Amino acid sequence: MDEQEHGPLAGFTIGVTAARRADELIALLRRRGAAVVHGPALRIVPLADDTELLAATKELIGHAPDVVVATTAIGFRGWVEAAEGWGYGEELLRVLRDVELLARGPKVKGAVRAAGLTESWSPSSESMAEVLDRLLGEGVEGRRIALQLHGEPLPGFVEALTAGGAEVVGVPVYRWMPPEDIGPLDRLLDATLSRTLDAVTFTSAPAAASLFSRAEERGVRDELLAALRHDVLAVCVGPVTALPLQAEGIDTYQPERFRLGPLVQLLCRELPGRSRILPVAGHRVEVRGHAVLVDGALRPVPPAGMALLGHLARRPGWVVSRADLLRALPGAGRDEHAVETAMARLRTALGTPKLIQTVVKRGYRLALDPPSEEKYDG
Repeated sequence: MDEQEHGPLAGFTIGVTAARRADELIALLRRRGAAVVHGPALRIVPLADDTELLAATKELIGHAPDVVVATTAIGFRGWVEAAEGWGYGEELLRVLRDVELLARGPKVKGAVRAAGLTESWSPSSESMAEVLDRLLGEGVEGRRIALQLHGEPLPGFVEALTAGGAEVVGVPVYRWMPPEDIGPLDRLLDATLSRTLDAVTFTSAPAAASLFSRAEERGVRDELLAALRHDVLAVCVGPVTALPLQAEGIDTYQPERFRLGPLVQLLCRELPGRSRILPVAGHRVEVRGHAVLVDGALRPVPPAGMALLGHLARRPGWVVSRADLLRALPGAGRDEHAVETAMARLRTALGTPKLIQTVVKRGYRLALDPPSEEKYDG
């Protein structure tokens, strides 16, 4: 009932590093109840202003390749539209009609046909490895191959073609650059370091690399790695995106299908599965990232209260001293009165004061229910 009312991600905060399609991902997350911190790690160079793409297009028109590999539908469409805007649309299409045109998967094939072209071949698997196998199987010695890039590196792909004797021309559609406003990325980085994020999503390898680079500039790279290795889930849209994280010893989570929808579904399984669910004072209490479900009712809790509750939940039923709880409070100093103030606010937020018991002169404890005993006849 609680998931239908509040969404499976209610009570969790998720970081989004994407620039392209960020609005779509954020909407999917919020629709399922998540709070979102958006810090674009990159920006995309507008196609119309991209002098490198213009230069690559003119080069291919002047010296046609033997093969063109189209890797993404949005990238291929953008390339053709940009060429039209520059006045080179017909010339580019004429070149593409006369070459071996490989389309990586059904979506790219659709974009190729929408441009009035016909692909020479397309793998059903959408796998660049299958495209590479086909090219190498045909033989690439002395062939000129144009590769439509889309901001993502293609590890091993270019190197394998070059090693086989091909000349590879990159067509840099939608190049990534650092964000013009670094503020949102810094806020996302701070939230990761403070563990107020439950997960960070990555939809491109350059975004992960950019986050590490910014952490390095601020002198907090080691702290970021520690957070992502132990406390904050790193969720990637696919294996190529995960490479920079895995190289740093960070465990990543990836959906079986490399799409935004399955990525969100993965979060909907993983994060609630990590919640603490406890029987307390006759109630069902589920401790989430920044909120608590009490008998299915969502109770937002201030950060100080969540710090106290998390500390108590790690030893449910045990008395935790004020001194220990004070150390768990962020920036509380040495005054144990801060614990009493935060505890009063926590009880108010939970709406059920008896969940937490005060043990005179000792501290506080969660009022954990005793284990139920099965009754039987005999």
